[in-house]
Amino acid sequence: MKKYILAILVTAFALSGCEDFLTVVPETQLSSATFFKNQTDFEQAVNAAYVPLRTIINDRAWLLSEMHSDNTYYARNILFGATDNQEDLADFSVPESNGTTANTHVLNQWRQDYLIIARTNQILALIDDVDFDAAAKANVKGQALFLRAYAYFELARYFGSVPLHLVPVAVREEAALPLANEAEVYNQIIADLQAAVPLLPKKEQQTPGRVTEGAARTLLANVYINQKKWSEAEQILAPVLTQGYQLMPNYEMAFPGNSSNKNNAESVFEVQFLEGAAGLQGNFIYQFMPRPISAAELQPIMGTSNPQNIDGEGNNIPTPDIIAAYEPGDLRKDASIGNVFLAGSFRDDKNYPYIKKHAKLHSQHNNHGTNWVVYRYAEVLLFMAEVLNEQGKTGEAIGYLNQVRQRAGLENTTAAGQVDLREAIFKERRVELAFENKRWFDIQRTDRIQEIIVPYGQRIIANPLDYYYPPIAGAVPRSNAFTNIKKFYAYPAAESDLSPYF
Repeated sequence: MKKYILAILVTAFALSGCEDFLTVVPETQLSSATFFKNQTDFEQAVNAAYVPLRTIINDRAWLLSEMHSDNTYYARNILFGATDNQEDLADFSVPESNGTTANTHVLNQWRQDYLIIARTNQILALIDDVDFDAAAKANVKGQALFLRAYAYFELARYFGSVPLHLVPVAVREEAALPLANEAEVYNQIIADLQAAVPLLPKKEQQTPGRVTEGAARTLLANVYINQKKWSEAEQILAPVLTQGYQLMPNYEMAFPGNSSNKNNAESVFEVQFLEGAAGLQGNFIYQFMPRPISAAELQPIMGTSNPQNIDGEGNNIPTPDIIAAYEPGDLRKDASIGNVFLAGSFRDDKNYPYIKKHAKLHSQHNNHGTNWVVYRYAEVLLFMAEVLNEQGKTGEAIGYLNQVRQRAGLENTTAAGQVDLREAIFKERRVELAFENKRWFDIQRTDRIQEIIVPYGQRIIANPLDYYYPPIAGAVPRSNAFTNIKKFYAYPAAESDLSPYF
């Protein structure tokens, strides 16, 4: 970790470009000592702190959370060879040695989060010493605090105890720190977000794509909920209900398109993507497709003029479990899950489900501008239902749950009493937030890992054909599948080589 953090901090990142889209363009011959001189410099620097979110969302978060749950699995292609790093995450079989793992996705998640932390530390260390417009300074500082808190929240949920870097690393000796315990990390996250809330503008006053007061309040509520601090979560979340957010008229409209419907009325915070050649595009929906899929099979889903065949192994494929979780008449099911016929599949049933809710029409193959929603108002409502119910305010909580159900075309909940409503909210979160990288964290924070994941693994091992394995000799779950079911990932081995603390 020492080498990596030092490299981050000595690399110049003077930035320019379209601030509305958080574009970053590096320049040369600049350092922190010469760059941070005015408002524009700090605004460009905070742009840089958002950039790793695109890599995290596009390539990492769905692997370490959604596919590391009972919501999605991989579609085995026996001709493709080994894809152990991804399969290990889906199969709860990540290999460990002395508390570390060589899994490349775990390593890259760690590095991208610490890249955000390094860039925000640079801003926060210098911004108070530079004189510029007070409102602009507060906005930049609030964004930096939010982003640092967000990165540490990810690290805390993935690893528990992590090094707590709060100032820039100037020399190699400062790059490796002892592991802060989980409580210390959470205390810092809370402190950062409490400081960010009064600094950030509300959504209508903020540049689209940047974090807002509502986003900071929602993230802080999420942190409190993880700690079961129900009263604190209610207090910080309540103002978000009056800040103009609203459910979109139908579920499909809650999700941004390739070039429209972005940062809509339901969106609390979303990561920005832009189709094209500027390096701001995503391709996550292509990574989610079952394979092998032909150009003709892919084109109706993507709408591109230049579709191409895609081989390899499909990832993030909806499981039979999530498909069965929807109640009859739930409008979210057809909006969230589509089906595609793969003529080249080895399976007898060549129909595969795929994640439809993020598949928006676009122009260029493997290149789209669909934003990713991290928080939206529907989750705010479900958070509020949960925190009220956990405080014994079950009657009040039901109303918030029913708002979400009514849009989905469902009758009001029949749950009565705190225990029944707790389960109803847990189930509602699964279908409302399916494929939004929430499921693993919900299982984790409610201490239901053994209850849910163990029997899920048993179902896959007993019935591999139901989980997209082809009817071919040897095409069965590996012998190590579901043998490492833990709350946290092991630390990245490549980082442990550079630190004496893990």
